[in-house]
Amino acid sequence: MTIANWCVLAACLLPVVTVGLAKGGSAKVPREAGRYDNDNPRIWANGLSGWRQRANAAQQNGFEALPLFIAAVVLAQQAHADQTRIDQLAVLFIAIRIVYIIVYLMNQGTLRTLVWAGGVATSIAILLMA
Repeated sequence: MTIANWCVLAACLLPVVTVGLAKGGSAKVPREAGRYDNDNPRIWANGLSGWRQRANAAQQNGFEALPLFIAAVVLAQQAHADQTRIDQLAVLFIAIRIVYIIVYLMNQGTLRTLVWAGGVATSIAILLMA
């Protein structure tokens, strides 16, 4: 498996980790005060606020970023583009997504948008190798 393929797996797991922050962050909260409700997770998510709400939103954005990134990696590899370059850009994408999550949790909207754009640009750069 290539480094880029491992990055695809990492990109698929990042949203799970991100929402895990929101869920885990509520573990010590009483149920009536907003502790995670596994019986009604979507209703629970609708009631989030603060950094937990942003973690849930970062999870959703993580899923939204997946199709372009996965397609880019697969198509570039099928086109027999330079695998080292694909790997480098895929690692960069994962690093950008981690920074994105951090700035999202820190409530830095403008910086978050700039970082998000960097992630999209990285996926496009991989796709253009196809």
